[in-house]
Amino acid sequence: MPVSGHRAPLRLLVLGGTGFISGAVAAEAVARGHDVTCVARGTGGRLPEGARLLRADRDRPDALAALGGTRFDAVVETATLALPRVREALRAVRADHWTFLSSISVYADTYTPGQTARTARLRPALPDDTTRYDPARDPEPSQAVYGGVKLACEQAVREATGDRAFVVRPGLVVGPGDDVGPFGYWPLRMARGGTTAVPPESAADGAPLPAQVVDVRDLAAWILDQAGDRAAGVYDAAGPPVPLRALLRDIADAVGHDSLHLVPVPEEALLTAGIGPWTGPASLPLWPPRALHGALSRDVTASFEAGLRIRPVGETAAAVLRDRLGRGAGKRPVAGLTPVQEAALLRSLGH
Repeated sequence: MPVSGHRAPLRLLVLGGTGFISGAVAAEAVARGHDVTCVARGTGGRLPEGARLLRADRDRPDALAALGGTRFDAVVETATLALPRVREALRAVRADHWTFLSSISVYADTYTPGQTARTARLRPALPDDTTRYDPARDPEPSQAVYGGVKLACEQAVREATGDRAFVVRPGLVVGPGDDVGPFGYWPLRMARGGTTAVPPESAADGAPLPAQVVDVRDLAAWILDQAGDRAAGVYDAAGPPVPLRALLRDIADAVGHDSLHLVPVPEEALLTAGIGPWTGPASLPLWPPRALHGALSRDVTASFEAGLRIRPVGETAAAVLRDRLGRGAGKRPVAGLTPVQEAALLRSLGH
């Protein structure tokens, strides 16, 4: 398939390629006709067809030695809590452009709405990263540690690449292939229909609860557009901030059963029932604690001006539902309420 628009094919290195975001980047790159090499252990997810795999354990010395004689047009680095891996890649790989996938967790203030990548205060960088992170066991690592390590990685990338780096700080990334985030609960639940418990429509102060997501496919497309243009800078990656009730209604309209009836549950009732916020077992997914209200209502105008394009949430919800049902991934949700828990909660409210 030819590369779209004016952009020439890239010799692209994806440090990853089998994970949720890195796999989406690799798949989109192959679809655009790029020459894609992925570096991964090869024990996780499936490599996109058309990409080549360099099997490597990046915790081992000289894991990237085989790349020493190759120059790439662009590199996409997706390391999570792994500053030593980032530093080694910067030493071992030659490339004209570098993308580093950072995180919105680098910001110290997650309470205040309307902040931008240029105005928000950052956490202290943690340049001595010895942390190991297993997303299968811990989908929510300590944000102070996670954000501090990501910021140290950003600094290492900028020091090594100068003006050849595109640093992108995603918020909540959703879409097909995500089995650990809180978004995926809702397409599955709403497709079942019936009386459905949803978060309250507003916070204790009366303000609408916020929501802000980015589809992984839109993020991947933007990363590749920027790599093709050799663009640089630091940007957040998120869709426009919207009220949570509007996002849930969009999901319901896209995938909901005819019998679907949404029942907002007051915060007091959720707390009394032992229902947690945001994610994890026995939670009401996407119900944001106060500490996340700012992180879910960031001003991403600069990112849209730099070419980020966001598809409708309903389109994402429909794709997530097809993906999860197709892979059987909806049988053991890692976030949300079981049918028994939800029924007990609704009975307590008289439903």
